[in-house]
Amino acid sequence: MVNGAEYFLAFDDFPWFRSATMEQIFAVELYHGTHLYWPALDVDLSLDQILHPEQFPLIAK
Repeated sequence: MVNGAEYFLAFDDFPWFRSATMEQIFAVELYHGTHLYWPALDVDLSLDQILHPEQFPLIAK
């Protein structure tokens, strides 16, 4: 939940969370109202990345 809206992060789009513990997942920080950071996982995502993962492929070119 961010700013009253619920977001879903599928493991296929966000594989870093697949092996994370619940404690690591719930230890999230919100910056500037649109940026999420999971310090224990060293993962940071914007709400735009969460809403439109197809625009941010995980494959480096």
